[in-house]
Amino acid sequence: MSEENGYMKALKCRECGREYPLTANHVCEFDFGPLEVAYDYDLIRNSLNREVISRRPNSMWRYRELLPVAKEPTVGLQVGYTPLVKADRLAKRLGIRELWIKNDTVNYPTLSFKDRVVSVALSRSKELGFDTVACASTGNLANSVAANAASAGLRAFVFIPADLEQGKIVNSLVYGPEVISIKGHYDEVNRLCAEIAGKYSWAFVNVNMRPYYAEGSKSMGFEIMEQLGWEIPKHTVVCMASGSLLTKIHKSYQEFSKLGIVDDSKYHIHGAQATGCSPITTAHKSSLDFFKPVKPDTIAKSLAIGTPADGFYALKVMRETAGHGDDVSDDEIREGIRLLAECEGIFAETAGGVTVGVAKKLIANGQIPKDDSAVLCITGNGLKTLDAVAGHVGRAKEIRPSLREFEALLGN
Repeated sequence: MSEENGYMKALKCRECGREYPLTANHVCEFDFGPLEVAYDYDLIRNSLNREVISRRPNSMWRYRELLPVAKEPTVGLQVGYTPLVKADRLAKRLGIRELWIKNDTVNYPTLSFKDRVVSVALSRSKELGFDTVACASTGNLANSVAANAASAGLRAFVFIPADLEQGKIVNSLVYGPEVISIKGHYDEVNRLCAEIAGKYSWAFVNVNMRPYYAEGSKSMGFEIMEQLGWEIPKHTVVCMASGSLLTKIHKSYQEFSKLGIVDDSKYHIHGAQATGCSPITTAHKSSLDFFKPVKPDTIAKSLAIGTPADGFYALKVMRETAGHGDDVSDDEIREGIRLLAECEGIFAETAGGVTVGVAKKLIANGQIPKDDSAVLCITGNGLKTLDAVAGHVGRAKEIRPSLREFEALLGN
């Protein structure tokens, strides 16, 4: 293990393979391909196995050799290791033999999977000497950057679309960052942040720190395999905004298999989007290896990225694993939220409704066979998107404090 780089070797272009130093850099200067972290797997193989992992604290950092920090992490030490719930009642409703819910609605501290990527990005940012962190966000990332920066004593700027859910805006403001609301959709926010990142010496978690940030998503896949008894699930359904989470879960399955931590097996990864912002699944259903940018129009604002940065790679993963992609309407999203809540007592935000709704379609269409087993990745808590379901889940029944009125209500 290198004192300076840990188990990391370099940043490597996903297109041409050129390698770069492990600095705050995200794009290849030769072909503009995205950079990702390359690891010394021979070194990791000598130090990471099931027994070592099992002895460590129950957080995402139990897999730290495969996460891009040089030394011990300093931000988000309690993040991750969320429940994998066997969802028998929902399985029966959807018509599949076995179903599991990876439940990041209870992730610490801001109730979404973004705490995984942010704890990695901020730990690495501190190693590289940054004192100011920032992000472009559709909501959950803003919450996580604000909270984790506050706990780490870092200055924070979060940039969000102006039409974001009020709950997510409040959930960022309370931690005291600079919250900048942009009159435009996420892709416009992201373009502005790229300009700001080029001018100011800040650690933008999903711009110049993106190679490190994105790796945090692998921890969800590592946990799924461990919690299934060291097995790769036959089917995994993942919601997509940029497409990064889907590609990194795929990478986690490949890494554990390469290291001999799990047996190599055939698996399928399926992508889920909202119909109002479905550039990746639309391309997949048309058998295209490229997507056309769209202008988002959906209640699933956390997935409303019309030009997904990892869309090309998400399409490639679905194709390579013989997975499928589909999308669901706003009403189907709400139905998915209610199904998960009524069957399993898990209240997911709109992205979770997308995942459940698409899984329902894939099972009904036979694209996920009814005799198989599947894992649904639920990425955020429903308390963040109350506006999307308010008025669609029934109303409280009001009576006076009278036994007679209560019994009359029961009779009805």
